[in-house]
Amino acid sequence: MNPEITAENIKTWLPGTFPGDMAIEPVEITDEVSTGRMVVDKRHLHPGGFVHGGVWTAFGDSVAAWATFRALPPNHDFTTIELKLNVFSAGVLGDELICEARPLHVGRSTAVIEAKVHKGEKPVANLIVTQFVLPGRDPRAERPAPGDYPPGD
Repeated sequence: MNPEITAENIKTWLPGTFPGDMAIEPVEITDEVSTGRMVVDKRHLHPGGFVHGGVWTAFGDSVAAWATFRALPPNHDFTTIELKLNVFSAGVLGDELICEARPLHVGRSTAVIEAKVHKGEKPVANLIVTQFVLPGRDPRAERPAPGDYPPGD
């Protein structure tokens, strides 16, 4: 496990990133669960006034990413290689959505995370996210590691 991955650390990495621009907020990150929050505003809606499918995906994938980082050894990275999204209820302006992501499998080459989204007590979406684990990043590499975001800081 990687205890450096905390909600507080993630908050410092978010400004200027896609999840940060989407107002996806880390709430809690432990070895067992990663929790995120998003309050639906106009940027999250499709023209019909409901949460866009890409927003559901971005929300669940982002919270699953935090769970993945927490489960990997330090200096490892990953990329999403597959995800499955089911939405059970429409999201609308002002909804507070909470996502809880839990590792189902963490191996040497893949990780599988389940992300469940709730509105209050009601389940509204479910994602299964498969990550490709990228081993032992060379600290001299030009691309930043997760803790190096934003680059140059």
